[in-house]
Amino acid sequence: MNVDGLKVAVIGAGIGGLAAALALRARGAEVLVLEQADAIREVGAGIQVSPNGMKVLAGLDLAGALRARTVQGRAVVLCDFDGAEVLRMDLTRQTDAKDYRFVHRADLVDLLAEAARARGVKIRLLQKAEGVLPGRPARIALCHGDHVDADLVVGADGLHSVLRPVLNGASRPFFTGQVAWRAVVPNVVDHPPEARVHMGPGRHMVSYPLRDGAVVNLVAVEERRDWAEEGWTHDDDAANLLRAFSGFRGDAERLLKKVERPGLWGLYRHPVAEHWHAEGVALLGDAAHPTLPFLAQGANMALEDAWALATAVGARGLDGLALYHSWRRERVARVIAAANGNAWKYHLRNPLVRAVAHLGLGIVGRVAPGAMLKSFDWIYGFDVRRLG
Repeated sequence: MNVDGLKVAVIGAGIGGLAAALALRARGAEVLVLEQADAIREVGAGIQVSPNGMKVLAGLDLAGALRARTVQGRAVVLCDFDGAEVLRMDLTRQTDAKDYRFVHRADLVDLLAEAARARGVKIRLLQKAEGVLPGRPARIALCHGDHVDADLVVGADGLHSVLRPVLNGASRPFFTGQVAWRAVVPNVVDHPPEARVHMGPGRHMVSYPLRDGAVVNLVAVEERRDWAEEGWTHDDDAANLLRAFSGFRGDAERLLKKVERPGLWGLYRHPVAEHWHAEGVALLGDAAHPTLPFLAQGANMALEDAWALATAVGARGLDGLALYHSWRRERVARVIAAANGNAWKYHLRNPLVRAVAHLGLGIVGRVAPGAMLKSFDWIYGFDVRRLG
């Protein structure tokens, strides 16, 4: 079924919003994307698009174009903070081996925006939404005093969504006791096409190459009691990062020394929204279910949401919003729970406990090299295109 003539307004020109715009446009909707910035840009750096996310991009006829712009991930490697390898998970053992990609976030956003414009999606910049009123039509109030009416308003506007509190009331996230730095640095270590997790007491750092290996994406997480403001755009002094990770050695140390001005944000845990839709409105991505960065699934869940929403609306029109919610809530809740439980495994403080745990991981890796990777089949093997 198509939805010819359905007027859709998407708040937010990020990964989820643009993917939803493309998927709904492919089914015949007239789609307008509203972006508050003066240009479509993505704050942040690298992301990992796993096979479940690539299936959505294949459905949008963009998988080949993304592969041409990205690095194929060949392994995930757990290392001690001194550089010693603990466990190697060979991604080439996957059925979809070519479709684990290390992506610069801006490159994916650019690709989605180019395709959206080429396929008839209208994108308006400098359009900051200040409120949404569900209904038929639903109405978006804009900060400059204008408004936009649509049959369907999609809130893809992230952590600080204007639609989420309309449906769920004020959110009360709590600080996890962890902060994260993010940076992109020159590839001075000839970093192979793998994601490395460097594990230390109370902290860890993830690194992987981007853009044909020219640069390396870093995300460094530290446990701390001090509060840090939530968000993506807070600059910090590189000396603070170096001080926090002063015990790290080898390639990790060399990469950290190349950081000039890292971004810093506090990691907060948000509940999955109870209500994702009302008359003429729906949430997706971080607006519905913010995800901690410990399973590399935030962008992938947004892509899955986008496809599921378009499929449900294509099948049942606006009555499909409840179906969309039923398809997605249990899966994202499971993914988020898995991400929430991941960080402590990297942060073991007791040297004896850490040594025993790392020894056990190493034995598993040698005796059953595919076992650890197989435990992620429920994530990577999922194909949202089969819904409906």
